[in-house]
Amino acid sequence: MTEAGGPDGPIGAPHARYAPGTPCWVSLMAHGLTATQEFYGELFGWEFRPGPEQLGPYVRAALDGLEVAGIGQLPPDRHLPVAWTPYFATDDVDATAETVRLCGGTIGVGPLDAPDAGRLAIGSDPSGAVFGLWQAAGHVGTSLTGVPGTAVWNELTTYETAGVRKFYETVLGYEETEPSADLDYVTLYVGGHPVAGIHGVGASLPRDRGPHWTTYFEVADADAALALVERLGGQVLEPAHDSPHGRVAAVADPEGARFSLIQEPR
Repeated sequence: MTEAGGPDGPIGAPHARYAPGTPCWVSLMAHGLTATQEFYGELFGWEFRPGPEQLGPYVRAALDGLEVAGIGQLPPDRHLPVAWTPYFATDDVDATAETVRLCGGTIGVGPLDAPDAGRLAIGSDPSGAVFGLWQAAGHVGTSLTGVPGTAVWNELTTYETAGVRKFYETVLGYEETEPSADLDYVTLYVGGHPVAGIHGVGASLPRDRGPHWTTYFEVADADAALALVERLGGQVLEPAHDSPHGRVAAVADPEGARFSLIQEPR
């Protein structure tokens, strides 16, 4: 994991537009929309407003009036995994979706319009990790980053980085990547800024999950946030520990959606 700044403006400031390849939005599809809003509202201080309903009931979470994430409701007859999904910016979602297919990935949803907001697609890489694509119109994506309650990093956990790294370079146009000397880890860059990571863990990858993206949300106090997660009915998967990038923990919400928390180094 690497410290990531925003593509436009200083950290903590509203964003104008995201460069192609930059994670620009994160969205959760859950079964109980009301209960899920209550959990994240208490945990991150989010308020909610209605969003496009092309995929069913959907709300956008906001901090200080600036949108930071989305939560949608899964149809009751569809038993899909409850998970956070990062969306990557593109100037042409149809062309990018076609490149996904040509490179061995799949497109499961779209491309389709979210009226006045933009155009989206949801797909998976050749290993099965799910991600989204977003072509902005009226809605650029996450409007605020770098403060508690916002997504600050997205990381792919997969078997090995070599093949999947080439997939994301081709699909999203990363011209600069930085392998780690110590482990099978690659940092993806856009315009000189680190924007996401790919971590190959080999046989250590959980069989019940497979390759997957994880979103890191910033918190002011990781230990206090863990206590709140448990009080709200969530689960601590990995206790807080110190790392070079801050104090990090892995958790799940009451429906099982996994995500990580990070507190900046003091």
